[in-house]
Amino acid sequence: MSATLPPQVTPFVGRGPEPDALTAELAANRLVTVAGPGGCGKTRLALRVAARQDDVCWADLTATADPSVVPKLLAAATGTLLTPDHGSLPRQIGDRRVLVCLDNCEHVLAAAAEVTLELVAACPNVTVLATSREPLGIPGERVWRVPPLSAADAVALFRARSGTGENTATSTLCARLDGIPLAIELAAAWSGTLTVPEILRGLDDRFTLLVRGPRGVTARHQTLAASMAWSHDLLDEPDRVLFRRLGVFRGGFTLGTATGVCGPARMEVLTGLGRLVDKSLVVADTAGSSTRYRMLETVRQYALAKLVSSGEEQDVRERHLGTFLALAEEAEPLLGKDKDARRAIVAADQENLRAAIEFGLAADDPDRGRRLAASLAWLWHLGGRGHEGLTLLRHAIDRGPDGTALQARLLTGLALVADTTQPVEHDAARAALDIVPDDGLATLLHALSELVRDFDSAAALAGRARTSDDGFVRDGATALLGIIHHLRDDHEKAVPLLENAIDGLLRRNDRGVASTALAFLASTALHIGQMERARELATESVRVARPLEDYHRIGSATSVLATIEGTAGRIDEARAVLDPMVRLVDGAESPPFVPGLARAKGYLHLWSGEPSEAIGWFRREADDEHLTPPTLVGLAEALRLAGDREAAATACARALTAARRAGMPKVIADALEQSAYLADDPADLHHEALAIRAERGLWLSCVRSLEALSAHDEPLRHACERARREMGLPHGDVPSTAMSLQDAIAYARRPRGKRGRPASGWESLTPTEESVVRLAVQGLSNPEIGTRLFMSRSTVKTHLSHIYAKLGVTNRTELAAASAARQMT
Repeated sequence: MSATLPPQVTPFVGRGPEPDALTAELAANRLVTVAGPGGCGKTRLALRVAARQDDVCWADLTATADPSVVPKLLAAATGTLLTPDHGSLPRQIGDRRVLVCLDNCEHVLAAAAEVTLELVAACPNVTVLATSREPLGIPGERVWRVPPLSAADAVALFRARSGTGENTATSTLCARLDGIPLAIELAAAWSGTLTVPEILRGLDDRFTLLVRGPRGVTARHQTLAASMAWSHDLLDEPDRVLFRRLGVFRGGFTLGTATGVCGPARMEVLTGLGRLVDKSLVVADTAGSSTRYRMLETVRQYALAKLVSSGEEQDVRERHLGTFLALAEEAEPLLGKDKDARRAIVAADQENLRAAIEFGLAADDPDRGRRLAASLAWLWHLGGRGHEGLTLLRHAIDRGPDGTALQARLLTGLALVADTTQPVEHDAARAALDIVPDDGLATLLHALSELVRDFDSAAALAGRARTSDDGFVRDGATALLGIIHHLRDDHEKAVPLLENAIDGLLRRNDRGVASTALAFLASTALHIGQMERARELATESVRVARPLEDYHRIGSATSVLATIEGTAGRIDEARAVLDPMVRLVDGAESPPFVPGLARAKGYLHLWSGEPSEAIGWFRREADDEHLTPPTLVGLAEALRLAGDREAAATACARALTAARRAGMPKVIADALEQSAYLADDPADLHHEALAIRAERGLWLSCVRSLEALSAHDEPLRHACERARREMGLPHGDVPSTAMSLQDAIAYARRPRGKRGRPASGWESLTPTEESVVRLAVQGLSNPEIGTRLFMSRSTVKTHLSHIYAKLGVTNRTELAAASAARQMT
């Protein structure tokens, strides 16, 4: 028995392996129901599979709403007659091997189920393929849910129906239409009248826009609203009420939140959800530890329109706000115990939380919306939606009175989110402290804002924060003190502080700051030449941050790991680590703040012999006050290697000024090294850089200084190769007689022979001696000069004695007079 299948006037597009998968289901099951929402492509997919069969009969059940007619339609499709003379349909089909297709069963579900059950029971060689928005619900049924079109197939369908090319707007359009073929085809019908961006903008009112179905198709497929109305009209009244109330949810919901918003009883909501899932109006995701439900956006907008027309919207939105405020506030105690657990509770509902805040802040009394915004600061701080959080927090601050405890919480939250998003909120934490002077978190955030201005001020505030009763604040302040010591290259103090902080942070799953502390600890290990430990710590930093799905933390940790790999000569490995993060950041809708990412990328280009590419990356960060000094050194090196010596000298000068103002010895030494490569007589500058590096224990950088000084010194070259080998860096042959790194440093710093500069007078002073003179005539004491120039007071005293001898003066008074006289000439 063969049948003519309904003709299709447009080509079948996409679906990849799905026809094969459905064919396999038919081979294994005698009853398969292709289920899904209206317009998802059930009929087209069933036709595609049916065309592969030898004997098929096809019955379109949309021709009737009368259940008694269903057997007659099926009989007509099979070419049989339902009369007493001919017997029943199963009797006439007998043992023939045939595929019976029942298309669009949902409106005559009971009748379709009855005839199907009769056929399957009586005819051993009959296989039934049904399409329906709701399963038939009979024994032996295999329900095959039609997935949305893949992103590529959705775009291909739109292009095929519209004749337009592929672009970002097309991809966005298809995503917003949930990959539903009917919606995509209705949108494509506008392509001769509207541009794709114009169609995209019209989707906010999609049921008005998507009304241009082709002639000849069934009425329910002429418009998107008609397709939805077909499903809605099949609902009983209690399910219609639940359906429209669910329209208020954004991004999905749980049984608990659905009960809180839709009520009245949990079991009633659960059974109602089950019926809506069966009817393909709600999708149930059971992959996690608890079921999460969602509506396709097209379905949700239809439900929301029904909610508005019912007059219930205000009341339902009030309950929605109350439900999510309770969810967030009840989970707040977990912030001090287990941030992972708290994040798991609230992160899945970010769309709902945003909608609730916006509704709450628009109310005459915005208090509940402001409370909800305040409770979500940690979510935005640790997640990837910081810009959204900043916008909502600023709105919440603007909607409330000054001087209240809630206002202080919002200001503190603003500073917290800004720390990982766009750290320019210098005043927010201070304003919070004006309201609540002893708030530990606000004090810590104030310290962070001071970090870019004054290390001493930041350290003092961090010291205050360490007295807090809040465990996170104490550990965060300890980590910050460790970071300050790291930036000052006092690594002996930095390491224990960072290690102690990390232990406490990880116990509470404070992943963000723990990852940052691990990254700085990895950088410390790198600077002191412990390459393998540096790699281990940086890898751990990335691992700790990864569950946050946060550009800032993961990007920063990844940048440190890539820098370590690149320093070790593993450029390919470094690129493999960094490049995926770079693509994510560059593709982000709002530019995320990822400290060190551009610098790391710049150095990878530099180490690959691509200085021109490196310049562009370094310039991304060169004007950021948080990142300027070390990035300027990289920029100077790239400019120098690209042949722009004048610009390189300017970058060096900027780096030196910024690093000296901030108090960053390593950066000062690095800038001196780059200045040396630009100087006619570089030796003194290299020796100055070496002196700073040796005094601070920056052994990795000491190797660079020795390499620069070893051009005509074989023992130094051999010592450098030995040091590189011991640090796990690429190296050449190492003679057994090679000096240790410390011996090589002492060897390089031994008294040197005659220099090109004169033995006395102002021109005889080294750059370091000139700096000592400048500070001495300003009235700074020896300890103060030592602090500024990162040297001991005895070293300052030695420099002054050399200066006095070279200038022919005996004390500071005479030195000041000589300096003044020189400036007048």
